[in-house]
Amino acid sequence: MRRRSFSSGATSALKEKKWDALIIGGGHNGLTAAAYLARADLSVAVLERRHLIGGAAITEELVPGFKFSRCSYLQSLLRPSIIRELELRRHGLRLLKRSPSSFTPCLDGHYLLLGPDKELNRSEISKFSERDADAYPRYENQLEKFCKFMDPLLDSAPPESLQGESSFKDQFKNRMHRSAFWARCLRQAVALGQKDMMDFMDLLLSPASKVLNNWFETDVLKATLATDAVIGATASVHTPGSGYVLLHHMMGETDSDHGIWSYVEGGMGSVSLAIGNAAREHGAHIVTSAEVSQLSIEDSGAVNGVLLADGTLVHSSIVLSNATPYKTFMDLVPKNVLPDDFIQAIKYSDYSSGTTKINLAVDKLPQFQCCKLGHPDAGPQHVGTIHIGSESMEEIHAACQDATNGLPSRRPIIEMTIPSVLDRTISPPGKHVINLFIQYTPYKPLDGSWGDPAYRDSFAQKCFTLIDEYAPSFSTSIIGYDMLTPPDLEREFGLTGGNIFHGAMGLDSLFLMRPVKGWSNYRTPLRGLYLCGSGTHPGGGVMGSPGRNAAHIVLQDVKKHLN
Repeated sequence: MRRRSFSSGATSALKEKKWDALIIGGGHNGLTAAAYLARADLSVAVLERRHLIGGAAITEELVPGFKFSRCSYLQSLLRPSIIRELELRRHGLRLLKRSPSSFTPCLDGHYLLLGPDKELNRSEISKFSERDADAYPRYENQLEKFCKFMDPLLDSAPPESLQGESSFKDQFKNRMHRSAFWARCLRQAVALGQKDMMDFMDLLLSPASKVLNNWFETDVLKATLATDAVIGATASVHTPGSGYVLLHHMMGETDSDHGIWSYVEGGMGSVSLAIGNAAREHGAHIVTSAEVSQLSIEDSGAVNGVLLADGTLVHSSIVLSNATPYKTFMDLVPKNVLPDDFIQAIKYSDYSSGTTKINLAVDKLPQFQCCKLGHPDAGPQHVGTIHIGSESMEEIHAACQDATNGLPSRRPIIEMTIPSVLDRTISPPGKHVINLFIQYTPYKPLDGSWGDPAYRDSFAQKCFTLIDEYAPSFSTSIIGYDMLTPPDLEREFGLTGGNIFHGAMGLDSLFLMRPVKGWSNYRTPLRGLYLCGSGTHPGGGVMGSPGRNAAHIVLQDVKKHLN
């Protein structure tokens, strides 16, 4: 039987029953978990603190007539299995492919366009280097091969050892499952071949600069590709392991085209709305303006529900948290409930961030000097991601060094996107929405405070002035803007430290080590509490895998309990 869905103001109805499962946070992963659990006929309630669902994948109208993808701004990583199984296209998901997908202007009048068109790539790269033009298809093929090798890992829980007491039967099944998993990995590694496997390990462990220097000689090409290795991280292109982050951002696809990023019609909130619609159709209840203040724990040490900020106690023996691991265990779980070593590991995980997002409403498109088109219409340079201040890897490294020294980058690295070029639903005719994803900005800068309006405006103007160097008069086109620094991202969206991935994506924080060693399978030391957010395997981005995988683990446990 399908159940009526609640919305804001319906918290009183939550306490009338004991739910099969509660989900803290209506971000895309929480909604994904809700959809799968409800599809299995569990009674599910999603509790979202803000007035709208989506977490960091939202659309908000912050300037009248302009709809912003306020945090996340591109789609590629959302798993095809989720799009298919939850029928997200039927629920309103519309993807807008970008071709070309990137544009890097240079101050000397040159520029580089890249995208899914192989002939365009060859023509563009040949302007700088015939050798690089020959190498680029091989580079793309190798990364795609590595992505296919990694692909099965994204849609399943890591092969974690059983935690706590368990029967001999359960221990035996767990050993068999782990043996089968590693045997499958070994077969894939053999199929990949020793040379490719060595190249794969080199990519995982190396700095992105080493990887790209081995492939290419053109500074602007290497810098354009290197941005994917540092995006969202407080890391340099010279940081060991940054090669993996580069691969992580190549793992997605749009309509079976690997590595292709797209805009979403209506903004990124449309992804969350589509997942939410699927969850509601299966009977999930989604409640907004319902902030969870603490988990409710039985004397036996098991979860029995949550306490809302308004004092409402909602009962369930299963709770999934879409909050960051830090928020979940340090703020929501009562003190002295969890093991000390587990708390220490969570507390000292890396939640640092160097990211600021600025969303702008503008009255005209930026006109880049290097293109010399001389008319206001959208061209290929406006369609994809526009890389500002990324003409060499050393520029990226210098910007990171500023942040390492406690200062916002003197010449920030900016990824500009203009989704309104393809999506006419988000801005008035003739006007546009622009997203700026900016690095690097320390959480606590040494030369001022993000709480100081003058300091904030000074940094924003620095970014606009940098864009003016490439597109004169850009600053004069701005109608209004919204700025989210790391503390803003933490306060508004619960992203600890402002980290968009719910925690660093270093090699010490992935797979069996995510969120901490020994607890990578979405279960926690607290019986009945599960994690389902980006702080778990396989990590950040609008992927949905943590929500889907966590729901499957919950269903396994429910089935085992019933048997």
